[in-house]
Amino acid sequence: MSGEKTEKPTPKKLKEARQEGNIPQSRDVAAWLSTAAGAVMIPRTIEAGRQMCQQAFSQVAVVAADPDPARALAVLGSTFSAVPGVVGPLAVVTVLAVVVAGAMQGTLAPATKKLKPKFSNLNPVNGFKQHWGPAGVWEGTKSLLKTAVIGLVLWNVAKGLAPQLVGSGLLPMSTIVGQTKASIVSMITVTVLVGLVIAAADYGMSRRRIMGKLKMSVQDIKQEHKNAEGDPLLKGAIRSKQMAMSRNRMMADVAKADVVIVNPTHIAVALRYEPGTGAPRVVAKGAGAIATKIRERARENDVPLVKDIALARTVYKSVKVGQEIPADLYAAVAKVLAFVMSLRNRGASTPLGDAHTVPA
Repeated sequence: MSGEKTEKPTPKKLKEARQEGNIPQSRDVAAWLSTAAGAVMIPRTIEAGRQMCQQAFSQVAVVAADPDPARALAVLGSTFSAVPGVVGPLAVVTVLAVVVAGAMQGTLAPATKKLKPKFSNLNPVNGFKQHWGPAGVWEGTKSLLKTAVIGLVLWNVAKGLAPQLVGSGLLPMSTIVGQTKASIVSMITVTVLVGLVIAAADYGMSRRRIMGKLKMSVQDIKQEHKNAEGDPLLKGAIRSKQMAMSRNRMMADVAKADVVIVNPTHIAVALRYEPGTGAPRVVAKGAGAIATKIRERARENDVPLVKDIALARTVYKSVKVGQEIPADLYAAVAKVLAFVMSLRNRGASTPLGDAHTVPA
C-alpha cells in the first residue's frame, strides 16, 4: 500500500530533519574519543609537569640560599606561566576530539528549528516515553553495560596488582613503578576500547531509530515531488495565462507593423522596420486561427497585407517574435517593403487592407 512508510527518506526529508536536530547521534562517541585523546596525552602531560616541578624546585633552592622577595616572585611567576604549556596540549587535543566526534555525527551545524520554543517539549507524556520507552530501556541497558565492563576491567587490574604490592619488599621500586604503570595503561586502553565499542553500538541504535522514524510512504514521496516541481494543473494554468498575455502583446504590436506577409490564409507574419535601428523585426506571427486574428488586426489598422508564400513560410519557421530578419532574407524583405511603400505612395485609392501580391 502507498500509505505504508517503507521507503528511505529523501535528501529533502533528511535536510529538514537535520534542521530540527533529529539526526543520529551518541554522546558516548564524544565522551570516549575525548577520553582516548586524553589517555594518549596524559603521559606527555605528566612528563612535562615533572620537568616543570623539577625546574621550580631547583629555583627554590637558589632562592633559599639567597632570600629575595623579587626573586621569589619571579620564580613563582615563571612557574605559573609554564602551566599552560603543560596542560594546554591536553586541553586542545581533548577539545579537538570532541569536535571530530561532532563532525562524524553531523552535529556541528546548529539545528535552527530547535531554537524556536516548542510547547510539545513540555508535554509530560513525551518525557515519560523518552525515559520509559525503547530509548529509555536502551539508555539504562547501556549504562549497566558500561558500569559492568569498567568494573570488570578495574577488578582484573587490581587483582593483578595486589600480589606485586604485597610483595613489594622483594622488588626494586623502579620495577614496581613500571609494573604499576603498565597495568594502569592497560586498564585505560581496555576501558577506552570497550567504551568506543559501546559508543559505536549506541550510535547504530540511534541511527536505526531515527531512520525508522524518517521513513516515508510512496505517497509522501510523490507529494514531495509535486510540491517541489509544482502542481501540473497549476503550472499548466500559469503557462496558458502567460501565452495569452504574450499573444495579446503580439496583437497589439500588429497595429504598429509596416507589413503583414501572408500565405495567403494559413500563415501571417507582421514586420516592422525602424530606420537606423538595424534590420526589420518580426513583431507577430502565427498560423491558423492566430494568423486569421493577425490579418483582422492588420485590416483594422490599415496595415498592408502582402501575399508571398515562400517568404511567409521561411520567416514563420526560422525567425522568432522579437528577432531581426536574418541577412539571407534581406533582399526578399526589402522587395516587400519597397512594394508596400509604392502602395502607400499611390494614396488612399488603393485599399491597403486587401491582400496584394508582390510583383515578380
